Amino acid sequence: MEKEREVTILDIDTDDFIKKIESLGAEKKGEFLQRRYVFDLQPVNPNKWVRLRTNGTKTTLTVKEIVDRNAIDGTNELEIDVDDFDKTNELLNQLGYVARNYQENYRRIYLLKGTEISIDSWPLIPTYAEVEGKTNEDVQEVLQMVGVSKDKVTTLDVESIYNKIYGIDILAIKELKFEGNRDESMLEHHKQM
Repeated sequence: MEKEREVTILDIDTDDFIKKIESLGAEKKGEFLQRRYVFDLQPVNPNKWVRLRTNGTKTTLTVKEIVDRNAIDGTNELEIDVDDFDKTNELLNQLGYVARNYQENYRRIYLLKGTEISIDSWPLIPTYAEVEGKTNEDVQEVLQMVGVSKDKVTTLDVESIYNKIYGIDILAIKELKFEGNRDESMLEHHKQM
C-alpha cells in the first residue's frame, strides 16, 4: 500500500480561496461530480474499508487504511483503475460486498507546484480544501504559500470530519447526495459559483 499525504483545510471561503491559489499560479485541472460506494471489509475494521469511486471520467477501486489520524501520511491506500463503475459494483456484490452507503461530492481540482489542491463540496457541511502531495514537505510548502498554519488543518478522513467536526454520522446515512438528482444541472450549478 502507498502512503496518502494530505491535509484538509476546513470551512473555506470558496471564492477567496480559489482567487488566492490562482494568484499563486495554480492551474485548474477539472470539475467533477464524484459518486462512490463504500464497503466494509469482512470482518469489519473501522480503520480500513473499500471505496469504489467515479468522477465520470475515471473510476477507481481503492482499499483505504487509517494508520494514524494525526499524521499527514497517516492513511495508506491501494488503488487500481477500473473501467466500469456499475459493473465493478455488481462484481463486488457478487463477491458478497454490499455497500454500507453511497456518497456524492463535487470536486474542483487544481495543481500548484506539482501538489494537488481539491476543493470539495459535500452535502450538509461547508466546503473544504484538501492538499495532497508526493511528500509531506510538498504539502507543508503549499500550506505555507496559501498562508494556512498547521493548526488550521486536519488530517481527519471524510467520515471523521462529518462526525467529529459537524456531529453527523454519515455511516447512518444510506445515500449522502445533493438535493435533486445527480445530473449535469448539478455540475452547471457549481460551475456558476
